[in-house]
Amino acid sequence: MKSWKKRLAILACFGAIAVLLSFGYIHLFLSRPIGSGPAGPNVDRSEFGAIWSERKILVLGIGDSITAGLGANSPDHSYFNRLIVNPNDEFQSMKNVCLSSVLPNLQSMNLAVSGSTSIDHYQVVSERLPIQPEDVFGLVMLTTGGNDLIHSYGRMPPKEGAMYGATLIQAKPWIEAYQLRLNEMISKIEDAFPGGCEIYLADIYDPTDGVGDAPSIYLPHWEHGLAIHSQYNESIRYCAKLRKNVHVVPLYQTFLGHGSHCRQFWREHYTSDDPSYWFFTNIEDPNDRGYDAIRRVFLNTILDSSSLVPK
Repeated sequence: MKSWKKRLAILACFGAIAVLLSFGYIHLFLSRPIGSGPAGPNVDRSEFGAIWSERKILVLGIGDSITAGLGANSPDHSYFNRLIVNPNDEFQSMKNVCLSSVLPNLQSMNLAVSGSTSIDHYQVVSERLPIQPEDVFGLVMLTTGGNDLIHSYGRMPPKEGAMYGATLIQAKPWIEAYQLRLNEMISKIEDAFPGGCEIYLADIYDPTDGVGDAPSIYLPHWEHGLAIHSQYNESIRYCAKLRKNVHVVPLYQTFLGHGSHCRQFWREHYTSDDPSYWFFTNIEDPNDRGYDAIRRVFLNTILDSSSLVPK
């Protein structure tokens, strides 16, 4: 009788351990809580207490689904729209912290298209961007290149504009073409603003938090993914260095620790004050909190770099 009870106790103990291990695995490897409340860096609201400029300003969006706003809870929660005007349910700390509060003669135009690549963006800039009057100054928000990397998710052989699964050797000429295309795109944007412009060019975030594994069980492993991703970001930074009016918006650094490994406290980029997931269900776009963070990092880059901000 005693031996039977002892065996039962041992089995119960192993069962409890198995349950704890299962919960631990789910918590650390599968659970991706999005959290709640504000996300991303603080923005100095004192900079938004007075008018920056009375000039005519066009805030222009060009790019992919990030600038189009896919994944936001509502259109007014996209980073682009939140840059311009606060939504009705804005966080208290960000009320009146938007471009329309400091640029009274502001208009906006968003040419971004979800799913588009840098090849598409070049066509948009070449064919759809109207030349602006000389009295208009441009603030251009540009997200380009991310879809070049992830399409078509390993379902087809890699090619330019859809490189998922490529080797670094395969991708080398496509990376070089991207850099040339981006540089020409920037020149065409500048040509469309004879009155001058500033271009805020976002680098490309990493949903794997720097680990480099597939961020979803539905995606195949991509051995050279991080290396190709890094070279795309280097191309973005190189093009920005060529011009004083082009400024890199650091989405890559901002999103580290908020991807597929956000709960894993032993990782290099673990963010203890907000270990939450900033990506939408499709893995590649931001969720609502991610868009809040993007809006903030764009605003901070504008505060640091824009000639419109009183110094």
